Amino acid sequence: MFAPRQRSTRGVGALSALLVAIVLIVGACAAATTSSTGSVANGVSANPSTVPVSLSAPTAVPGASGSPNQNPVDAGSLQSSMVAIIKQLTPSVVVIETDSGLGSGVIYDATGDIVTNAHVVGTAKSFKVTLSNGKSYTGSLVGSYTADDIAVVRITAPGLAPAVFGDSSQLSVGDFVLAMGNPLGLQSSVTEGIVSALGRQVSEPSGNTLPDVIQTSAAINPGNSGGALVDLLGQVVGIPTLAATDPQIGGSAPGIGFAISSNRAKKIADQLIASGHVTNSGRAYLGVEITDTTTGEGVSVYSVVAGGPADTAGIKAGDLIVSINGQATPDTSTLSGILVGLEPGNVIKVGIQHADGTTATVSVTLGQLPG
Repeated sequence: MFAPRQRSTRGVGALSALLVAIVLIVGACAAATTSSTGSVANGVSANPSTVPVSLSAPTAVPGASGSPNQNPVDAGSLQSSMVAIIKQLTPSVVVIETDSGLGSGVIYDATGDIVTNAHVVGTAKSFKVTLSNGKSYTGSLVGSYTADDIAVVRITAPGLAPAVFGDSSQLSVGDFVLAMGNPLGLQSSVTEGIVSALGRQVSEPSGNTLPDVIQTSAAINPGNSGGALVDLLGQVVGIPTLAATDPQIGGSAPGIGFAISSNRAKKIADQLIASGHVTNSGRAYLGVEITDTTTGEGVSVYSVVAGGPADTAGIKAGDLIVSINGQATPDTSTLSGILVGLEPGNVIKVGIQHADGTTATVSVTLGQLPG
């Protein structure tokens, strides 16, 4: 979440059988429902007022099972390592403020590029960036890619301390991690936990479905968005982005937070820094704008991108998309979740129902989600 001037959370969702609300952790963001404005996700534009989401099963971790650890870590050594890592990384984590609130960011390079969440920067172009030493600088937007919720802000300042971004593919469930950021505006705060699951797919309140998300038990609160999830090598392995709340009892669902993987963040940040845009997202693109229906029998296409994959296949505005590769698409979240598991160039079978009630199945060659 990103910490707005009034600190609350927003968004709803579902974690398999356990219903939870997935909330952006940039601070307080309105109430626990979202407005019904359309937004683009995975090459489709979703219009969810309260979008139920199901998190995918985590990726299998090779070697995750087996005999107990025969070399337990000495508690004193572990504590010393954590203290040293926090001292090392604290200068690399900054506060990013806009007119609507504040979040966190991670210094990416000595040039002054800072990686954060797209929902932290929002529509702003200029920012107040405060370093851990208390000095503040004016930041400018380099680029933002909302589909993966990654943005880059740049400042000009001497003596910056870039963080080292590690290889998140090397993580295992059970690895110790630290979440570093500015929750509730409390600068340079740290919480600890473990990697709870890998390879999650998580839907944001905007309708975006994020791929390759790390689930962690480290506490993530409003203001942590865009900060650093750090391993015991002192490397950034994720960007804290979402937290979960329980809509039945209200409040947070303890021990359930989500971070965009460092590998995904690096892939997007490098392109934003190079050109201000993302040209190689690696994400499938259908080329339609869609909205949920009241019947749940499919998602309604209200706009088709001219020359895009759907247009080429003959999908029209007014059609209902009822399935992809035989899997039902009762809502925009389900459709986005299916697309995020596919790749550009894949040929898929899309079941549609025309406005006159007739049905058809068309082949669509997926494009690459632009940015």
